Amino acid sequence: MMAMGILGPLATAPQLDKLYFTHPQHAGGLSLSVWVSVLASLWIIYGLVHKAPPICLGNVIGFVMDVAMVVGILIHAGLTY
Repeated sequence: MMAMGILGPLATAPQLDKLYFTHPQHAGGLSLSVWVSVLASLWIIYGLVHKAPPICLGNVIGFVMDVAMVVGILIHAGLTY
């Protein structure tokens, strides 16, 4: 579970690479509303309440990756949403 908790959120890494380094001009094609909705993850709180490190760790990593996506979209696509 710990490995999946870490590896799962890292699946966002290729999209972050495209957003920040290889294709920032296409940021307007990404849905800001989807990435913001993913941020509202109650799984971190659930993991803390139930003392489940795999749930906490995976969702904290995922939260950081999702924040990076939202920031990248705002930077590269502008505040047109």
